[in-house]
Amino acid sequence: MKKQYIIPIFVPHLGCPNDCIFCNQKTISGQKKNMTKEEADKIIKDYLSSIEKEDAEVEIAFFGGSFTAIEEEQQEELLQVAYKYIKEKKVSSIRISTRPDCIDKKILKRLKKYKVKTIELGVQSANNYILQKSNRGHSFEDVIKASKLIRWYGFELGHQMMVGLPESTRIDEINTAKALIKLKPKIVRIYPVLVVKNTKLEKDYTKGNYEPLPLVQAVEICKELVNMFNKKKISIIRIGLQTTEEIANPSEENSEVVAGPYHPAFRQLVESGLWYDAIVYKIKQLNVKVKEVEVRINPIDVNNVIGHKKDNVLKLKEIYDVDLVLKQDESIKQGKSKIEVLKTYDDFIEEKRNINV
Repeated sequence: MKKQYIIPIFVPHLGCPNDCIFCNQKTISGQKKNMTKEEADKIIKDYLSSIEKEDAEVEIAFFGGSFTAIEEEQQEELLQVAYKYIKEKKVSSIRISTRPDCIDKKILKRLKKYKVKTIELGVQSANNYILQKSNRGHSFEDVIKASKLIRWYGFELGHQMMVGLPESTRIDEINTAKALIKLKPKIVRIYPVLVVKNTKLEKDYTKGNYEPLPLVQAVEICKELVNMFNKKKISIIRIGLQTTEEIANPSEENSEVVAGPYHPAFRQLVESGLWYDAIVYKIKQLNVKVKEVEVRINPIDVNNVIGHKKDNVLKLKEIYDVDLVLKQDESIKQGKSKIEVLKTYDDFIEEKRNINV
């Protein structure tokens, strides 16, 4: 199987017609200056020089959320740079991230010409009131129209949604996931809202007009969303913003994050939480008082089953007095498990009685 590599090129706020209340793309991307074709070419060359070419599948990704909103000439320049490496067979594909109100047939024909494979739309919410409160500048009807066009033109469709926007509730997040599933994206990203410096949201937070989600609540909501997308076999390629020097714990000196459900391993908290729930459910189905249980899993799932800092192991012991024994088994499919009771509570009592005799 080929190794996947992504060469990220950020075009922060370039051409974006709106200042969303939560957004400071230059902070999120860690890039303070606008992108040029020369800089893009240098980034691609630098990445390619560090990638082992054999069995590599390389994708150039234009991030920043508004690629198709920038001037046509600059779009062409950046796409031409990326397309050059596709023609040289050094890169496999191109992906872009953009706004749903910046997609039309003319734009899609241009992207098709340069062999763009994937288009990700910043959806954020399916609730028009919440979109308006967040100053998104588009409606969910724009999302529906753009998504259908993207799929009709043969692109791979991606959606990005947010959790914890102003006045958004758990039901709103679930309804957004349901609405996105109907549009049949291939991939999704889920971003809990963080309060970032130099945004309208920071001002609202400082004035007491916005309260970000606590970490535990954000994790619980994301668990529900992940379950929904997984059931429909929609690939979740990111949960939570990537940790950088700027996107870090608010207590750190260089962090641009003021508040919100930040965690360096947010995705693992979500996925290990799902594993914990699944294991507890299976144990309860056994209808015996379990003392020690063996869980057979694919080696890829080990870290998530154990939990962040062994949290799942510790919680099972503390709450249910159950000892967890893990056994790695490559014959078990990723995401699946088999459970076997090694010792019941009656066995444990009998052992104690024998020792005391």
